Amino acid sequence: MPKTVYWADKYVEKLTTAKKAIDYIKPGQRVFIGSSCGEPRHMVNELSEASIRLTDMEIVRMLSIEDGPFTQVNDKNKFRQFNIRSFYLGSSALKQIHKNKRFTTPINLSQIPQLFKSRLMPINAALIQASPPDDFGWMSLGVSVDIVLAACESADLVICQVNPNMPRVLGQSFIHVNDVDHIVEHEEELLTIQPLPELEAANTIAKHISRLIDDGSTLQISLGVTNEAIIQCLSDKNDIGIHSQFLSDGMMRLFALGVVTNKKKGFNNGKIVAGSAVGSKLLYDFIDDNPCIEFHPSDYVNNPSIIARNNGMISVNTIMAIDLTGQVAADALPFNNYTGINGLLDFTRGAAMSNRGKSILMLASTREKGRKSRIVPTLSDMPVVVPRGDVHYVATEFGVVNLFGKTLQERATALISIAHPDFRNELFAMAKELDLIDSNRRFKEAIKGVYPLKYEKKLKVKHIDIMFRPAKPSDDRAIQEHYYTMERGDVVSRFFHEKKSFARDQIDTTVEIDYINDLTIIATIGELGFEKIIAVGEYFKNPVSNMAEIAFSVSQGYQGMGIAAILLDMLTLAARDNDIDGLVAYTSPKNKAMRNLFHKLPYKIISKKDPEDSEIIVLKALFADPIQDGESPAD
Repeated sequence: MPKTVYWADKYVEKLTTAKKAIDYIKPGQRVFIGSSCGEPRHMVNELSEASIRLTDMEIVRMLSIEDGPFTQVNDKNKFRQFNIRSFYLGSSALKQIHKNKRFTTPINLSQIPQLFKSRLMPINAALIQASPPDDFGWMSLGVSVDIVLAACESADLVICQVNPNMPRVLGQSFIHVNDVDHIVEHEEELLTIQPLPELEAANTIAKHISRLIDDGSTLQISLGVTNEAIIQCLSDKNDIGIHSQFLSDGMMRLFALGVVTNKKKGFNNGKIVAGSAVGSKLLYDFIDDNPCIEFHPSDYVNNPSIIARNNGMISVNTIMAIDLTGQVAADALPFNNYTGINGLLDFTRGAAMSNRGKSILMLASTREKGRKSRIVPTLSDMPVVVPRGDVHYVATEFGVVNLFGKTLQERATALISIAHPDFRNELFAMAKELDLIDSNRRFKEAIKGVYPLKYEKKLKVKHIDIMFRPAKPSDDRAIQEHYYTMERGDVVSRFFHEKKSFARDQIDTTVEIDYINDLTIIATIGELGFEKIIAVGEYFKNPVSNMAEIAFSVSQGYQGMGIAAILLDMLTLAARDNDIDGLVAYTSPKNKAMRNLFHKLPYKIISKKDPEDSEIIVLKALFADPIQDGESPAD
């Protein structure tokens, strides 16, 4: 029987220099280089020095950081005779990304480990970086496990740079000294990235999507989301869990704030689960030997069926562009040069499969300093990364829409409503030309309206969660349904005559609003995109009198709950914000509910018969005439 050799003796036997280790690599071989911030910088520099003899070598990598040696050496054409196969172009200058575009391999990140292990793509050598071994000979891959572990397990030759600065991360992140061929001890700082610049658009988008994330949700956030946006989006949440391809400084800050507890994930409870860490030295110190953090390979972290096992799985990813049918492009952006198919589709699908899960795609509405729209008629010159059938929530700084289950016309209308106002006319015209929108459809005032997020309010009324918010053009069908379900008497009270039809052109004033002179606040229950409207409050400004006429309707079953009073308060606030002088209501003498509601306003009420119709009472309240202590609201 062969004599068993103690792993520590093996470790000493395998020690060598970087130059000698690289000599074992032959021309024409396929070499994997450890990815992102786990890139073995010392080994890569040595490989570049040997590049003259290593003709026709193919380098396989997932993600390289812009400041990393691989990117810098490649920029200097040291690897010009190599083929560079990238699964994920990474962070580098846009010119460099486009230059290497033809070498990108489109593949979902969850599938790459199997590509290696099956030997469909044999790896001849793997250059990796790991922590020093523990007492049992196990070394941690530290900040980058993702596809690195599979490369180690399937490569013919494994060369490991042992770096004491590499954190020891728990989970499925370990390789044993016995399973590597050569060891190069070299201490150097790990690669870090600078925080993304704080963009106002990103922070506004975060405010829009924050209401989509409930307490107890499990989160995945892409590298393209700024730290401040993450904090704004989640700082008031409780018991958030993390299951993410990348762990970032923003997530670490949420953990420090007590937002992230991982208690309610329903799967891997108590654990932050990720595939790699990309960020600051502080982040790497945070993950070192931290028992609440586990790193796993990408065939686990990015597996949609694993993702779906987390309760309330929310994926938040940055995209480059979306067309009016919902097709998504996700190539590199300035300050977000992380591109390729990568894990976007894995998490988009996994989140959608999760109980209470949501897939959210966010994008700034414009590019090139506002000169071009990111919402486009078609993606004719950009590759589709997420098919339209997989797209659910889409957010810009102008709002959030849900495309799931929507027709092409509903999708186009919804996306135009969150495009930058400067491009809505053009998009609307192109949508008609492409036959995505009925040629008779009009957008009118809403074409320039900026959705006022400040008038959104979620309240619990009689134990029912109700969202009060401004109406959007995409609410037209839901508002029609609300009117069609109203009782006959309520219809007469609202419209002053019997009405059996609520065709699209007859409710234009309700949905085609500019949010200033015309405003509709709706009360809804249910999920965004599938909400049921239970009440509608509107005001219409008379430009001559500078007074706003108000009207209300509340569905049967929800009357008497104070919903109309909440709508009135919100309309009053908006009217005052928009420099309107007061409110006017036209109602029937029999409509005691409307009269009582109007008299709840904190202003003196003038009540008179309409001179043109004795069956109508006109109620008027001026904001400049508030009720004084001891006074009656009516004159």
